[in-house]
Amino acid sequence: MKIMIAYDGSRNARLALAQTITMFRELKPQIVLVAVAENPRDITSGNEDLFQQEVSELKGYLNEAMDVCQNEDVGAETLLLEGDPRKMLLYAAEKKIHPDMLVIARHSHEPDGGFIARSLTYFVDELDYMTFGSVSSFLARRIQCPLLILPSR
Repeated sequence: MKIMIAYDGSRNARLALAQTITMFRELKPQIVLVAVAENPRDITSGNEDLFQQEVSELKGYLNEAMDVCQNEDVGAETLLLEGDPRKMLLYAAEKKIHPDMLVIARHSHEPDGGFIARSLTYFVDELDYMTFGSVSSFLARRIQCPLLILPSR
């Protein structure tokens, strides 16, 4: 069974990896961890530096996730792409990996905050969804394989 996990190194992504390994260990899954670095919106040197920093951080997160998979004796590989995360995850699933399942973690900006921070997070999440849509809702409407969206805790 080939499982693609959208992985950005966040707390929720790490939880999604751990939950996926726990749920599907018996099926001896082949996990493909896919990270996407967003392209800078302009070509100033400052944005290029930020973009290179993001690429470097994502490579580090992917290496940490590979270590987790090796420690859990689960086969895994990584893929790092550049562009719009929604479109690149769809591209990776349908043109490169062809997974039996795509796993994504529900994104939350501040999953560990107090009552006020959580309330603001819910408000921002709803605003994001209403104005731009989320990665998970974009993929839920378009992906051609089973999609597992894991909530944050």
